[in-house]
Amino acid sequence: MSFWRFLKYEKPYIGLYAAGFLLTVAVFAADPQISWHWQSFFYALALLLLGLAGFLLHRYMKNVQALRRISDEDTEPLSLEAEGYREVMEQLQIQHIRALNKVQMQQKEHYDFIVTWFHEVKTPIAVLRLMQQTEVDHSSLEEELSRIEHYVDQALYYSRLDTFNQDYEIVNCNLELLVKAAVKAHSKTFISKKIKIRLDVQSTTVQSDSKWLSFIINQLVTNSLKYTGDQGEISFTTRVTPQEKLLIVRDNGIGIDRKDLPRVFNRGFTGTNGRTYAKSTGMGLYLAQELSKKLGHYISCESEAGSFSEFTIHFPKNHDPYLKMLR
Repeated sequence: MSFWRFLKYEKPYIGLYAAGFLLTVAVFAADPQISWHWQSFFYALALLLLGLAGFLLHRYMKNVQALRRISDEDTEPLSLEAEGYREVMEQLQIQHIRALNKVQMQQKEHYDFIVTWFHEVKTPIAVLRLMQQTEVDHSSLEEELSRIEHYVDQALYYSRLDTFNQDYEIVNCNLELLVKAAVKAHSKTFISKKIKIRLDVQSTTVQSDSKWLSFIINQLVTNSLKYTGDQGEISFTTRVTPQEKLLIVRDNGIGIDRKDLPRVFNRGFTGTNGRTYAKSTGMGLYLAQELSKKLGHYISCESEAGSFSEFTIHFPKNHDPYLKMLR
């Protein structure tokens, strides 16, 4: 830092010295009882300038020293402003580190999802390869193709999650029609596993995006089918309360451990069931919850290990407690 540039920022001190000297001169000049001597005036001026030069030199050396040790946390700030800036910089540094950690975590989760997704999609492809060497069962072929299609859709929806606001349209959606379409799409799985379907779904209209809401419902159905054994039962129920409309998907499958319940909607979380009963990306319920919140809904879960799992999509009529999470 040059000395002239330093003086530019020391103008208040120089101005204070000048004002003090001129005020003293004015007081002495206005008093008729004090005789005026130019020699005394110039002597006082010289002493003042000498003191000012010493003060500015000291300030300049302290500033140069502070700039050289600016990265040292033990360096004493030269002003209240400098101390305030240091605190702001420390907060910005903490925010930067947190943002960097968040980005790194997202990259790792994205990488883990892609790797797991590749392993998942290889299974139905391997089955199709095996079918080429044996007699083709058309129902099995269609089931494996549906699995591949589901994994591809899941990856596409995951990739669009951050740009969701560019591809949605809120319209009136009939829950009865959407549920029946989801059941029909998984009809072969219901039949092959001999799973009973219990429909208590009324013609309920909600405001949502039909494409994204269909994916959410399909994901809940897929999840129930995955963890419900042969000859099990899955029920679909709609309910209307003064505060909200509900779509409830309940199965009598293996259920979810109590310790896993708070994290079932976390990204990449597979839990005990995902590790024990089936390989899972841990992205299905996460995507369903994130898309629900972006549409102004949210999903809750109740379960008991070895007994049942119940997922409820909430469509609040007036107020969405999760909407603030999107801001």
